[in-house]
Order: sequence, then C-alpha cells, then structure tokens
Amino acid sequence: MKIIDLEPGDPRLVSDLLPVLRELRPHLTPELFLDVYEHGRAQGLRFTAAYADDGSCVGAAGWRVIDNTSSLRKLYVDDLVTADSARSTGVGHELIAHLEAHAREAGCHELNLDSGTQRTRAHRFYLRERLDIVAFHFSKELKPGADD
Repeated sequence: MKIIDLEPGDPRLVSDLLPVLRELRPHLTPELFLDVYEHGRAQGLRFTAAYADDGSCVGAAGWRVIDNTSSLRKLYVDDLVTADSARSTGVGHELIAHLEAHAREAGCHELNLDSGTQRTRAHRFYLRERLDIVAFHFSKELKPGADD
C-alpha cells in the first residue's frame, strides 16, 4: 500500500480520491468538492489517499492542523474512509498511522475526529486504534433566514 498526500491541482483529487470520499460524503460533486477544498485549503485542509498495490485508491482522509485553547495543537481528521471493497484490509490503520506521523511532526498534542453516532462499525475501529471517546459534539443546523 502507498499513502500519498495530494497537493492542490492534482487531478487524482477528483479522479481517485473523490469516488472513495463520496462513500462517506455522497453529497459531494466534483465542483462542490473542489470549491470546499479551495476555501478549506486556506484553513489548513489537506487530503491524503491510500493506494492498493494494483494502483486503485482504497482510502481517503481529509485533515488539518489546528491550534486552539483546549488542546493547544491538534491534527483534526475531517474525513476518514476506506473504500467498501477494501474494508478490514488495514487501509484505515495505515491512514491513521500516516496522520499520526504528520501530527507528531507538526508538534501536535492530539489527533482527533468526530464520528456520527450511527457509525458503530467505525467506532469499533477507532477504539481498536486506541482513540478514546472524550467529548460530545453538539451541532445546530442554521437555515438561511431562520431566527431559531
């Protein structure tokens, strides 16, 4: 397996990584993905792809290094997905290890991510990878024109 950090403008972002990412984020079109990346890049957003020996993309991660008062510096994983066809083959483990190396290199104190409450298989994986459940994540949808 080969893990590659993809740079802006790399055509593999859309041709290889996006189809895997869409297994987690089906709402993403190529145009929307590139727009999010263009704006997110200024906020530190990066993408990493995992490739099988046959050259097919089998994993994707979106991540960024963040400085804040709660953890000082952390690597936050926005997206982490293994292609359905490659689940339980070590792809997720390799991606986590790659991201952990980035975090250590950047002087981070934590690597963390959020996961939807319905994703129980993912939660089992994260616990096996020695990530702890340390917080609740609260969210409020903001609808245009609503004053809730």
